[in-house]
Amino acid sequence: MNRKTALIGLAFFSTYVFWGSTYLWNKMAVTELPPFMLASIRFSLAGILIFIIAKLLGYSLSITRKQFFNCTLAGFLFLSYGNGVFVWALKYVDTGFAALIAALQPLFILLLMRLVQRKALQAKSVIGVVLGLVGMYILISQNEITTKEGAITGIVMIISCILSWSAGSLFVAKADVPTNFFVSTGYQMIAASVILAIASFAFSESWSSPMTWQEPTYIALACLIIFGSIAAFTAFNFLLKNISTEKVATSSYVNPVVALLLGWYFLDEEVTTQSLIAAAIMITGVYFINSRKRGKDDIKPSPKNR
Repeated sequence: MNRKTALIGLAFFSTYVFWGSTYLWNKMAVTELPPFMLASIRFSLAGILIFIIAKLLGYSLSITRKQFFNCTLAGFLFLSYGNGVFVWALKYVDTGFAALIAALQPLFILLLMRLVQRKALQAKSVIGVVLGLVGMYILISQNEITTKEGAITGIVMIISCILSWSAGSLFVAKADVPTNFFVSTGYQMIAASVILAIASFAFSESWSSPMTWQEPTYIALACLIIFGSIAAFTAFNFLLKNISTEKVATSSYVNPVVALLLGWYFLDEEVTTQSLIAAAIMITGVYFINSRKRGKDDIKPSPKNR
């Protein structure tokens, strides 16, 4: 096994397991902290730590104007909207349920590739899209879900977040961003933290002193910064430049399994039979999408200047 293959395997582990746990950490923290404030603090601290790590490793933090713009746009699509609004939606839906909806990301990626990049849909991809839509309908049509106050709004916003994240994935895969993944991730996080802070004040969120926070909030925030931000998001940026975009999106059907188990064990969230059926159908759909015939772009060559 060469070094790049080992790094890809480690990166997939980070996006699969660490991101699956972020649903739990976000749910724990958002019960006490406003969502945009929480996300802003998380990404500002994580961005600063990533810059420190990059400097200690001897990487230059210099960046061109175009790269800065691209990082800012990526930070908005991924973190400001894709994550910040998602965390807000967790106030109205369970973590496992939200993670199951997020499992539709490969479907969104595929449809965007068809609409924007004009890539043809293979037969297995079409089957996957149909199964994904059926699974989503079964999932969100549950009476016990749709009758909860704010649930419909939460579901709609989560779907919009998936669309934003999917668009960001396609954008970063082709965009001119710093070739070092620590540097690229750091700029995306700092830009997102500023946007989220502005959103927090715009929505009149009440910022509280860390001295008043409960212990579970500290634990959740620390895990979000170390595992969800520094480890997983850096791994995600690395994968986008080395593996095909739709293959990177396969983390979205492993994350729900992790999120369901953690939500059930730690938060006593109910896992309904209908949710399990929907999950099985959606995951089968994603399997069809990712089992299609691979092309030459599925594994990308390393940039020469990395």
